[in-house]
Amino acid sequence: MNQESEKLIKKQLKNPNDFKKFKKLINNPKAYDTPKTLTGELRPYQKIGYSWLISNIKNNFGCILADDMGLGKTVQVLSTILYFKETNPLENPSSLIIVPPTLISNWENEIKKFTPELTYYIYHGSNRTFPFEEYDIILTSYGVIRLDLDMFLDRNWFICVIDEAQNIKNPNTQQTKAIKNVPAINKIALTGTPIENKLTDYWSIFDFVNKGYLSTLDNFKANYVMRIERLEETETLEKFKTITKPFVLRRLKTDDNIKDELPDKIVNDIYCTLTNKQIKLYNAIMDGIFEDLEGKTGIERRGIILNIITGLKQACNHPAQFLREDNPKISESGKMELLITILENILDMNEKVIIFTQYAKMGEIIQKLVSKKLKTKVLFLHGSLTQQKRNEVINNFQENKDYKILVATLKTGGVGLNLTAAQNVIHYDLWWNPAIENQATDRVHRIGQKSDVMVYRFITKGTLEEVIDEMSKNKQNLAEKAISNDETFITEMSNEELKEKLSLRL
Repeated sequence: MNQESEKLIKKQLKNPNDFKKFKKLINNPKAYDTPKTLTGELRPYQKIGYSWLISNIKNNFGCILADDMGLGKTVQVLSTILYFKETNPLENPSSLIIVPPTLISNWENEIKKFTPELTYYIYHGSNRTFPFEEYDIILTSYGVIRLDLDMFLDRNWFICVIDEAQNIKNPNTQQTKAIKNVPAINKIALTGTPIENKLTDYWSIFDFVNKGYLSTLDNFKANYVMRIERLEETETLEKFKTITKPFVLRRLKTDDNIKDELPDKIVNDIYCTLTNKQIKLYNAIMDGIFEDLEGKTGIERRGIILNIITGLKQACNHPAQFLREDNPKISESGKMELLITILENILDMNEKVIIFTQYAKMGEIIQKLVSKKLKTKVLFLHGSLTQQKRNEVINNFQENKDYKILVATLKTGGVGLNLTAAQNVIHYDLWWNPAIENQATDRVHRIGQKSDVMVYRFITKGTLEEVIDEMSKNKQNLAEKAISNDETFITEMSNEELKEKLSLRL
């Protein structure tokens, strides 16, 4: 770092002691050993991020970890919390992690998978109760912080982490003000989308992690927003980059040093929760199954069970699919809410995505809700299209930069196509046979693909979908069960076995 840069940062930090700590941090970067109880390994770039987080925390500087989606921001943060638990088991209070409701299940699963030594408590839902005992992590949502702020003001949290940090981009909302009022020794903001585009958004997130470093919003607008966005002063832009760079770590999938470390296909299991409407519908379908099966045998019994399985899968997708409703809402399905969150990130990165579903009706719902919410054109490839129309859809997706999202049914889009314009694949609902899922993914992950492919498999927690996922993971040979169809082995189960496999586990 040159003298001019140091001078600019010294002016921003104001406190001479902070600048001394900063110089030591820059001049002597330290690599920390990964925690002993971490399950799994950090990739080399994740180790750098992990060490960067620890160093900043030890020097009381806030951090913005802005890695591309899919590069493992969650595991870097959890590893950091675990490091401090292992090194100072009695000294650090709980950490608070604030996320959109759709990501709570994901964080829970990442904790169980990578840092099982960390104790955690989920404070969310209509019947939530605040814990009196100590946990390493309290996991909650933005909305809950806004509603129950007083519950969080009595503690001085060790680390306050906000995921999808764009949720506080507007400094004037009640939600943003509530988040910034939470007392914490250290603060970390996570975002997978570029935050350089709107400077006031940037200021708000920076104001959370390092309050006062970029001065007041009015001063920031006068000194930077006006000069950069309106007057296009390159010198001011360079100054701005210089003073913010030390506290922002952003790595892209396309970076040479990252690209070499990544497999060419990265599969992410994304967990979502049912909404109240979905829970009621799922249970209603389950309640009816045993009445319908009373006295039934053979083909008739198998047919009823297959219909029930289809109904449960549709309830997990969206209530409107099962109920044939004409005016579906995003908020009625946890899976749909999660889809919108992921699509927003993908569009912000200017990438393309294919969403696979087994059902044409679900494809229609996705097309309708996504196009309206994200104000973008959504293509839909399904079996009712003529060959000419089908070719038109594929060509638009492959060649036209205005079309970023393609929804496709598995039977229509899963074979025989080359869809390499996409860098992302979402499996909205899982198939029993992993080979069919992989075949669909390979429409994108194939010869001609120049980018790493991110694959997202949606799994609804506590439902039949976890049974499907478990089967897929274990690569069970269906032939060994003497069955001829992917789903039919379930039809041979007793009523007790059916209840155990299909019932909700919330």
